[in-house]
Amino acid sequence: MLSRLLAVTFDAHDPARLAQFWAGLLDREAVEDGGGLLLPGDDAQLGLRFAPSPTEKPGPNPMHLHLTSAGPTDQQHTVAKALGLGANHLDVGQLPEEEHIVLADPEGNEFCVIEAGNNYLAGCGFLGEITCDGSREVGLFWSEALGWPLVWDQDQETAIQSPHGGTKVAWGGPPLAPKELRTRQRFELAPADGDQQAAVDRLVSLGATRLDAGADGTVVLADPDGNEFRLRGN
Repeated sequence: MLSRLLAVTFDAHDPARLAQFWAGLLDREAVEDGGGLLLPGDDAQLGLRFAPSPTEKPGPNPMHLHLTSAGPTDQQHTVAKALGLGANHLDVGQLPEEEHIVLADPEGNEFCVIEAGNNYLAGCGFLGEITCDGSREVGLFWSEALGWPLVWDQDQETAIQSPHGGTKVAWGGPPLAPKELRTRQRFELAPADGDQQAAVDRLVSLGATRLDAGADGTVVLADPDGNEFRLRGN
């Protein structure tokens, strides 16, 4: 009983502002979605969702996005567009010889505009990757949960990708950052065939922990690394 990855949800003080920024950058339309705003993806590009929350960002996010570039001019165009929409340059200790450009969106969420010619992200589309803090175990868990094959498994680092191609999801391996009390970024799933209970049972059998149930019928779980994620109902 596979689960389907709908989106990555970001907690936001101003979801409308953040959705407007990412909609402009990714050239998508935002739609209302369960009290938040969703930029729908497709079989090959990950969706993004922005939900209202008063929680503060305590430090670097455990997940951040990588945008790809068709050429040097294209990379600069993406950076200029992002800055025009409200992004800022960010220093995270990148070296002068590194060609990717690190930015932060209007609420400080880090993302990178990757240089042209990056073979690892070739063919992944504009939203090339979401890279996560996580163990090899959690990469294997999500591969099984989603039915997405491993496309990288080396030195405790893993990455998976939809059978349709597109956005990769990657985990960087140890050392892992300390867990926050509540996850401000999380995967939003739906049961592939509509059977929520069967999907929950399968996720638990793979190593997830059931945490809670929302009033809207959403089931809250944690993956083997303790990262919260949510499975929607029918």
